[in-house]
Amino acid sequence: MQTIVIAGGGAGGLELATRLGDCLGRQGRARIVLVDRSPTHFWKPLLHTVASGKRDPQVHEVQYAAQASEHGFEFVCGEVLDVDRRRKTVSLGAYRDAGGNEILPPRTVAYDRLVLAFGAVTNFFNIPGAAEHSMTLDSVWEAEHFRKRFLSGCMQAGSRHAALNIIIVGGGATGVELAAELVHAVRELARYNVHALDPERDVHISILERGELLLPHLNPRLSRRAARHLVSLGIAVRTSTTVARVEHDAVVDAEGTRHPSDMTLWAAGVEGPEVCATMGLALNRLGQVIVTPSLQTLEDRDIFAIGDCSSYVCPSKGAAVPPRAQAAHQQAMYLAEILSAKPESELPPFRYRDYGSLVSLGPFAAVGSLLCSNPEREMLLGGVAARVLYGLMYQKHVMALHGFLRMAAQSLAHWLRGKVTPSVKLH
Repeated sequence: MQTIVIAGGGAGGLELATRLGDCLGRQGRARIVLVDRSPTHFWKPLLHTVASGKRDPQVHEVQYAAQASEHGFEFVCGEVLDVDRRRKTVSLGAYRDAGGNEILPPRTVAYDRLVLAFGAVTNFFNIPGAAEHSMTLDSVWEAEHFRKRFLSGCMQAGSRHAALNIIIVGGGATGVELAAELVHAVRELARYNVHALDPERDVHISILERGELLLPHLNPRLSRRAARHLVSLGIAVRTSTTVARVEHDAVVDAEGTRHPSDMTLWAAGVEGPEVCATMGLALNRLGQVIVTPSLQTLEDRDIFAIGDCSSYVCPSKGAAVPPRAQAAHQQAMYLAEILSAKPESELPPFRYRDYGSLVSLGPFAAVGSLLCSNPEREMLLGGVAARVLYGLMYQKHVMALHGFLRMAAQSLAHWLRGKVTPSVKLH
């Protein structure tokens, strides 16, 4: 019985483990092992809602051990340190608690087939001071760290009768969505008297974007519409602004302009995690693992890579598939079918289909586009329709993990909880 190890429990990795466990693990046809350094899963596209205090991660997280028990796979908690391709083993570091105490010693896990699904990490592009003085949103812990800094910053600024300056570097989806949610969070915190700031006068949120438009992956009309909406919320949008360096209390652009900052969040791009460079596999310039049309690595047919840590160039478009949740979802579905079937000498190629993109602009607004079967036809969306579809994206992810009935029950429970609790965390 072969052992399939999935390294990384993000959107693609957990869905793949769930699908393989249902069709192979439960029937005893293969041993499915999911490895992740955290005991719980949270959908990464919603980390900005954790950072703003809108969403409690403990309510929405998935416990890997429970998911494994229900769907016929095994879960091993530990950080992947190295992969020995000759011996076909994955080396894991010691698992420690919050106090740094060792709970589990370093271990190794043997595999017959390995799927790399690490996700991506923030790319600072070697900008001086960016890594030292900026916060990121790569994990729930980092999002919670930002939220606590934001909450304490509001309270301290209010007690000093001073302004709070927040700089977000990067005008992609993460930066735009966080900025819009922070405006709502500041107003809600003021309504509950958590701080003494005037939300419109004392809190200054700025987005610095190197390109000419925000949200460069969207239609320019939608990008301009999103920018106008952010400006209407009081957010300063500064495009065509290149960051030269980051200081502890300011961000300095290439023109020498100093933007004062009490909090700086870096959301300007991603790259592959460092562990990808330890395996002797071909990487692109962003440190992502280069894969073939069957999502196999160039050097080893028994190692696959999916999601943000991989680089798959779509043959029809000649461009790499963007690091989005929908790409990881499609790749997980493809690999689940491939790995469940009998081994073939030539695997059918993975075909990526772009269904469009949606971006939240706060609790009541969103913009996006839907792509029809004809790639040249694009449906631009905004207002209520875009907001509803944006919410359904997360429900689709939950349904892929738990099925329709459980997804519906959880959605109802979250809706009821939202009616009886504050819309943001107050502590």
